[in-house]
Amino acid sequence: MKNSDSFIKGLTPSQRIEIDACTQCGECLGCCPVQQVTQNPAISPPEKIRMFREFIKATDSLKAKLLGADEIDRKLLEDFTRAIFECTTCGACGRSCAVGIHTQRLWPMLRKEMVRRGLGPIGPQKEMPAVIRKTGNPYNKPADERYSPWFPEGIAVAEKASIAYYAGCTGAYEAQPMVKGDVLVLHAIGDPFTMLPPEEEVCCGFPLFITGQHDMLEDLVKRLVESYRARDVRTLVCSCPCCVNIMARDWPVYYGKELPFRIRHITQVVSDAFAAGRLKIEQELKERLIYHDPCYLSRGVGITEEPRSVLRSIPGIELLEFDSNRLESRCCGAGGAARKVFHENATAMGRMTIDEAVRKKADKLVLSCPACYGKVNEAMQDHDRKVPIVDIMELVASLLGKG
Repeated sequence: MKNSDSFIKGLTPSQRIEIDACTQCGECLGCCPVQQVTQNPAISPPEKIRMFREFIKATDSLKAKLLGADEIDRKLLEDFTRAIFECTTCGACGRSCAVGIHTQRLWPMLRKEMVRRGLGPIGPQKEMPAVIRKTGNPYNKPADERYSPWFPEGIAVAEKASIAYYAGCTGAYEAQPMVKGDVLVLHAIGDPFTMLPPEEEVCCGFPLFITGQHDMLEDLVKRLVESYRARDVRTLVCSCPCCVNIMARDWPVYYGKELPFRIRHITQVVSDAFAAGRLKIEQELKERLIYHDPCYLSRGVGITEEPRSVLRSIPGIELLEFDSNRLESRCCGAGGAARKVFHENATAMGRMTIDEAVRKKADKLVLSCPACYGKVNEAMQDHDRKVPIVDIMELVASLLGKG
């Protein structure tokens, strides 16, 4: 592809307006986690938008249409590609944006454009489509090991049911205490639930979506939706915020119509169960808990209060808050598929989360995202500050039935 080809083909009309709307005010700089750990203005949100706007000006302006598009220097394109892939796509910049740019949706589309031009993605992200095609997951792990190492003994999974549970790749392979807790709590609620066989529960598509590699998405989504439809599913439950985000926002697009079931995060289901008296924890837990809002759960789909409701159902706990919480939460460093390429950034972000939890004298740091779970645990290795980390359903499952 020529470097003078159009840069706006893959953008929606609203995204074209958003790129024009940025005033370069810098309001977003204070909340950008990448800026906080790198202090590099060349990869800041306004600079990325400024650069892409220059690409559009060179190729799609009236002057370009009348006199011919300018050829853009490849080094500039490579620098932009690195900047857009170093972002964690957490969306905090959009939350603080004075003109309302929805950056959590814009950045992946700009990544897609650089992939279309053969400039992205970066590093091992490039291997993801082939790996998912081969194994059904981005970790290149065997499909027959998706459930076997962690699935609790003695729990029956229905062949067909109105409720289905999707474990997801990161939970199944990288955060197994989390998905084990999910299943234990769903079992305790008492409603029958189904799951796809391990070879059928393939990647939800989010890793491909977020890295701009969209070619396989329609096939993955249709395979999953039809498999759940064949099992009479009416509610699909998942604990991974990234999975829930793409299921709720993008699966209907790739499926081509409304989904035959609704999507719910597991904290929504469990919060309802506590409220209805279907779950009860009798044992007191005299601990100070601090909860971290995942970016794609809070800013992504607006789920902030249900996890807190679940935690408040535990007798005796004191619930602490990070300075930046709910829709203003700070990224832990795991987002946007950047953690595998920009490891130092991700570790520094994870340690900022750990440091604040320690400073506030939390007894436990509670997470509800498998990517956060893996990255923050990794960031604590060789770090001088320590705090026990637990997934929210791992914690609830450990307390149910006690007392």
